Amino acid sequence: MKIKKRPRTKISSVRTKRQRTLRTLLIIVAIPVTIFALVLAATPFSQVARGVMFSLVFWQDADIAHINVFPARDIPTSAASELPRLLDDTTLEAFSSLDLRLYLLDEPSPEPIALGSRAELDQFMADRDTTAFLVVKDGVLVHEWYAEGIDPDALHTSFSVSKSMLSTVVGMAVTDGSIASLDDPITAYVPELLDKDPRFGDITLRHLITMTSGLKYEENMSLYSDPVNTYYSTDLRRSALNAVIVDEPGKNFLYNNYNPLLLGMALERATGRNIGDYMSDVLWAPMGAEADASWSMDSFYNRFEKLESGFNARPIDFARFGLMFANGGIVDGEQVVPRDWVEEATAPTNLSVGRNDFLEQNYQYMWWVYPDNRFAAQGNLGQYIVVSPDEGTVIVRLGRSENSMWPMLLLDLTKQLNNKPITTG
Repeated sequence: MKIKKRPRTKISSVRTKRQRTLRTLLIIVAIPVTIFALVLAATPFSQVARGVMFSLVFWQDADIAHINVFPARDIPTSAASELPRLLDDTTLEAFSSLDLRLYLLDEPSPEPIALGSRAELDQFMADRDTTAFLVVKDGVLVHEWYAEGIDPDALHTSFSVSKSMLSTVVGMAVTDGSIASLDDPITAYVPELLDKDPRFGDITLRHLITMTSGLKYEENMSLYSDPVNTYYSTDLRRSALNAVIVDEPGKNFLYNNYNPLLLGMALERATGRNIGDYMSDVLWAPMGAEADASWSMDSFYNRFEKLESGFNARPIDFARFGLMFANGGIVDGEQVVPRDWVEEATAPTNLSVGRNDFLEQNYQYMWWVYPDNRFAAQGNLGQYIVVSPDEGTVIVRLGRSENSMWPMLLLDLTKQLNNKPITTG
């Protein structure tokens, strides 16, 4: 007997269409979610995945928030060194004597811009994307400001200020004999470079620390460009070993992030220790930082410090670091960094660096050097520690972006702060 099929009801047909639509939507959603999950899972192991996540998904290019996503090694301290606070109006008075329109990059003004109150100074800092601004005058903290939402006790990343930190740790290794001399070839510590190119035998630690190594470095953001390889890499030692020689060492200055990486490999092998632990023992604890610092690393499994950009500390401890250099390496009456190293590391040179049309500047041992015995540790997005020993002044500016001529402004401020009495406010 032939069984007749029941005709599909209208309700059944509607239910089927809904189910198909739901399956289609689930597939549409599942594909990007799955891709996102796979890329996220690959970020500790893949430079490409890390670059995609950091640049396209979470942030655009480098960002101070990256301190939260790179793994880091702690750098312990001991007891805090003396840094008395006597907050007063000397910084406001210095600002009020300047026409600030001369330093703005994005808001030209036909009228002079002068600050007349603390509220106006605070607003200027906030408008300029500043996160922290500290001034030390004659060993006393006279100005301390943080943007809304910024925790002064949190660690702040410093980008290329890290290079000045690395330089100082190298100086300590030279002092204790772990490194015999800056004139040692890099191949005395990283001999495998000779297998790649025998010319590496001509590149010394001095060439690396002065950015005159002759290594190739091109500023572009293609998938495997030099900036990407030295920022997003999950294996910075391997990235450093892939550096290419294109020029005679000692001939030309070229700001180059392979230099600190190779210098760091030499430091590791010379001391037989990771850089964070060694820095803690020879610099950070003896300097009397009030809090542990950290150094961001390339990955959990390679654990090599991001020496080109990843040093993190409290703003007040960046000020202590600058004050130590202002005092010729002395902290609380103790010589922590040899005076000879401080003077040598920040001495002017005759080599053109060609990175600022408005300022006369040199580059010595990973410090920017300016006229009148002034120098600075400087980092991307406007991180600065400006030191003026003759004027007894240290200025720390940290921020989210570089939208002002901060080097000019901070150097001019050191002049205005000179000989101003410290008064309670």
